Amino acid sequence: MSERQAAARLVTPEGREIALPVLEGSVGPRVVDVRRLYAESGMFTYDPGYTATASCRSAITYIDGEQGILLYRGYRIEELAQKSDFLEVAYLLLFGELPTRAQYQQFVHDITYHTMLHEQIQFLYRGFRRDAHPMAVMIAVVGALSAFYYEDLDVEDPRHRLIATDRMIAKMPTIAAWAYKYSVGQPFMYPRNDLDYASNFIHMLFATPCEPYKVDPVLARALDRIFILHADHEQNASTSTVRLVGSTGASPYAAIAAGIASLWGPAHGGANEAVVNMLDEIGSPSRIPEYIARAKDKNDPFRLMGFGHRVYKNYDPRAAVLKESADEVLDLLGVKHNPKLEIAKELERIALEDEYFQERKLFPNVDFYSGIILEAMGIPRKMFTAIFALSRTVGWMAQWNEMIQDPEQKIGRPRQLYVGPGERPFVPLEERG
Repeated sequence: MSERQAAARLVTPEGREIALPVLEGSVGPRVVDVRRLYAESGMFTYDPGYTATASCRSAITYIDGEQGILLYRGYRIEELAQKSDFLEVAYLLLFGELPTRAQYQQFVHDITYHTMLHEQIQFLYRGFRRDAHPMAVMIAVVGALSAFYYEDLDVEDPRHRLIATDRMIAKMPTIAAWAYKYSVGQPFMYPRNDLDYASNFIHMLFATPCEPYKVDPVLARALDRIFILHADHEQNASTSTVRLVGSTGASPYAAIAAGIASLWGPAHGGANEAVVNMLDEIGSPSRIPEYIARAKDKNDPFRLMGFGHRVYKNYDPRAAVLKESADEVLDLLGVKHNPKLEIAKELERIALEDEYFQERKLFPNVDFYSGIILEAMGIPRKMFTAIFALSRTVGWMAQWNEMIQDPEQKIGRPRQLYVGPGERPFVPLEERG
């Protein structure tokens, strides 16, 4: 059925019938086009959190929450995590197809040779307290990039968008690693062109000028897989933020800085850090029933972090990949006994057998295992969300580019259901008693 033939019919309170077009994507549920609703009926839709509203057309990422499916440009996330690498997936998300060998090599070259930061940017870091959270530093540094790369402000120029995209993806690992180095008082390590994307980040994070540092390829591959799993996730809060800011014509660096700020929230990108903190609090598998009971108690503020998702009503496919990766990484690192992983697996087992969680479709999400892996790799907890931001930059830039080129896209301007007082006369101060 075509878009012109399909229509949903709305009957207004006055009895007037209005036909609203029904749009169909390549897969997924159909969408009622309400753009003419106000003009036709004088009414808006009310949708807190936009949970039932499509804000755009997109060909980048598809989620089937009922079946637990995540596709990047049509490719299942499990297959990409197993067979691909992060920069190949980045190319796919940005350009719509997997690259040829020549295209891949050129893309890797372009990213590799944009990883340096302007030397003056170092002074930005020194303006922060040493104990500043890396996400706070990243928001400021990324936002400041528009002052260094002013030629990218013409967002209508495809070449400027491409340069901005390369720069943003390439420089984010350097920005994140330097935020950590500053927090621990160690000298900044410059990026190396002889290392792959994940290895370069690990080197900048852990190396010092005092002695050579060799990146463990096992850790690099595990981190590369985490990058892939976090690269994009449809119109989530941070991606929607990037699109909203970008819809004004703002610098892409300003839009990405806003996305980082949105991601920082504990209900979004900060959840993986919260999961590890929760596992520490539980402390032992024997205490899991106690915390399960607390999670069910409406009067207890405790929440089981890492369970449930706004979209997924089945097992998050990214969590399944990370659960397998956790065992692989710990085994290759020679870790025979990891208390947090043991608590996590037992917590998952008990929760998934409990009717309370089954009825509410509360399955582990991507945050449930990612923090355990990152911590086992020696990455400090305050860097967990920064790594999420590093990974998601690819998706943000792909979504931003798509939005700029969309002829239907307008500046974001949600409406509201006003519940305040109506118009009333002003009473002079001396008459108010």
